[in-house]
Amino acid sequence: MDSLRYIFLMRHELILVLVALIILITDLFVSPGRKPRLIKFSLFLFTFGMLIGFLPVQPGTLFGGSFQGNALTDFFKDVLNLAVLIVFLQSDGYLKNAENSTKAGEFFVLILLTLTGMDFMISSGDFLTFFIGLETASIPLAGLVAFDRHKSRSAEAGVKLILLSALSSGVLLFGLSLIYGATGSIYFDDIAGHITASPLIIFGFIFFITGMGFKISLVPFHLWTADVYEGAPVNITAYLSVVSKGAAAFILTIILYKVFKNITGLWETSLYVLAVLTMTVGNLFALRQDNIKRFLAFSSIAQAGYILLGIMGTGGLGMSTVVYFVLIYVFTNLGAFGVASAISNASGVETISGYNGLYSTNPKLSLLMMLSLFSLAGIPPVAGFFGKFFLFTSAGNKGYFILILIAVINATIALYYYLSVVKAMFINKNDHPVPYFRSPNTMRLGLIICVLGVVFTGVFGNIFEYIMSLSHPLF
Repeated sequence: MDSLRYIFLMRHELILVLVALIILITDLFVSPGRKPRLIKFSLFLFTFGMLIGFLPVQPGTLFGGSFQGNALTDFFKDVLNLAVLIVFLQSDGYLKNAENSTKAGEFFVLILLTLTGMDFMISSGDFLTFFIGLETASIPLAGLVAFDRHKSRSAEAGVKLILLSALSSGVLLFGLSLIYGATGSIYFDDIAGHITASPLIIFGFIFFITGMGFKISLVPFHLWTADVYEGAPVNITAYLSVVSKGAAAFILTIILYKVFKNITGLWETSLYVLAVLTMTVGNLFALRQDNIKRFLAFSSIAQAGYILLGIMGTGGLGMSTVVYFVLIYVFTNLGAFGVASAISNASGVETISGYNGLYSTNPKLSLLMMLSLFSLAGIPPVAGFFGKFFLFTSAGNKGYFILILIAVINATIALYYYLSVVKAMFINKNDHPVPYFRSPNTMRLGLIICVLGVVFTGVFGNIFEYIMSLSHPLF
């Protein structure tokens, strides 16, 4: 029974690998004409596996502490699974296009493999497992970004991602080697007791935070983000913006709290500067964008800056605000990207100016986009307001009131460019707006989940209290 419990502790990762293998083998034996049927089959398998992940299990460790499972890590994996389910639902119309219908199996397998790497990274108890999980998550992403092989900009985005990902991984690994050289261990718990403000540790931390800055798109390590997001398919852009960034932010928070707790003053100062730069640059560059994917790319950069405010709260409150904000961010950003994906699949329009007069032909999509943008802007009473409120509360708990003021000013700037999209849809005139179209039922289901999440995750305060109950015993 103990061995079964230990296997069940790794149920998220094992189920993802099993589902990916089943889809891969099935894809080999399905004729090209029947490939679209694989979409529903893959959705069913993943949904079934996701539901198993919600089953409770006692916390524990595996492989001598390299893999750690507890209620908080399980909850965050469930959040990522839900986000991936929404991405899959919103990808149905895209995968049924003539040029993509034969590649549906590859699409599902690549995403499941990246998610497996993220799950291992989240449960890592040492830097080796963390790095292996990070690379397992990063390498298939290049294939996903370059999924539109018939488009040169998609291939270009894939090349950019793989080259810059390799560079950032090298920088990160060099920092980890310095930390290992100074402490003599790769295990988080062992390293924490030997961390001091020595020059070797400081250099190691600088390289570590630089490498993670690339993964989360923190300024000044963000320059790849807009080009990659623009070149990738809209659904993959949504995956990069939400799932990949959310997993990286979560593990960064854990490592800062557990491993570098003895030099909190050092990394709080670093995050202070990064937060100001990331929020400001992300918002200012978003003002200039017309392409909807580049627009949402710089918006996501600014949102990463807000996440840093939550991390700086430290302790159970800081971790809770980060997890809660990512949960809200899942519904909010996937709602916006879902509308963009539906419009792109139906008409090929991917510019904000192309949304002029959208409300006159597609009122429901316009209202959903407006709701998502209001949540991203933090307008009450939608969930994004509560997410930002708790992030500001976390930073205020540590006395960073000037930083909160800067964040509020940036939120005001963001309000302008979010409302510019709303203005385009509802006010601007267009003699030839995007024609009326009806999205596939799976896309509609994904959008409905996003609407429910945006509305109810902020209203029900018990969600944040539940996350606090999971975080406080650990931090």
